[in-house]
Amino acid sequence: MHLPGNQEAEIMSGKPKLYYFDGRGKMESIRWLLAAAGVEFEEEFLETREQYEKLLQDGFLLFQQVPLVEMDGMKMVQTRAILSYIAAKHNLYGKDLKERALIDMYAEGTTDLMVLIMMYPFLTPEDKEKQLATIIKKATQRYFPVYEKVLKGHGEDFLVGNQFSWADVQLLEAILMVEEKSSSVLADFPHLQAFKERISNITTIKNFLEPGSQRKPVPDERYVETVRRVLQMYHNMSASP
Repeated sequence: MHLPGNQEAEIMSGKPKLYYFDGRGKMESIRWLLAAAGVEFEEEFLETREQYEKLLQDGFLLFQQVPLVEMDGMKMVQTRAILSYIAAKHNLYGKDLKERALIDMYAEGTTDLMVLIMMYPFLTPEDKEKQLATIIKKATQRYFPVYEKVLKGHGEDFLVGNQFSWADVQLLEAILMVEEKSSSVLADFPHLQAFKERISNITTIKNFLEPGSQRKPVPDERYVETVRRVLQMYHNMSASP
């Protein structure tokens, strides 16, 4: 959605603005990618149902969902579209179409894993126990072996084209999320251990991992209750924002 000329020019020269909850959810990967690219951004946190309904009434949420990112004169929705745009704009999307396809595949894999973790805070205690077992099993048997094999196979520092990309950013995010659930999860993945150390020390990433950054903490009950209230999720606990 394009805005009127003067407003568009003003926005294009300003910082991206993120509309979401004061917590991780689907916006966290967008925060990670902007931070990795060295882009400063502003945030407006959704705390009331009225804020959310105002965004709906203004026509900014095309599919009635957040995340919403305002940047370069656009009001962008759909997490994958936003991430792809940021990656392409900031040279984090490979050198050609084939590299882009690999980055997409690897990023989709880590997204599948992270969605399991995003759902976790919204589950009942009984379901949390089952979900935790699923997270660890899929991380160690389905997802991490793929990235370990890729890194071992080409012997390079990064997943694709020996160049820092969106795929690297999102893999580190996923690793750290799983480690919060099981600190020894990388025990059998030496190449991922080295990857984690290497990527964590890239200056922009290192800054994002420092206390006081815009990285959000592990979701707590306050975050869960805010999301439920704003999105009216009380009767649909299977979904996560």
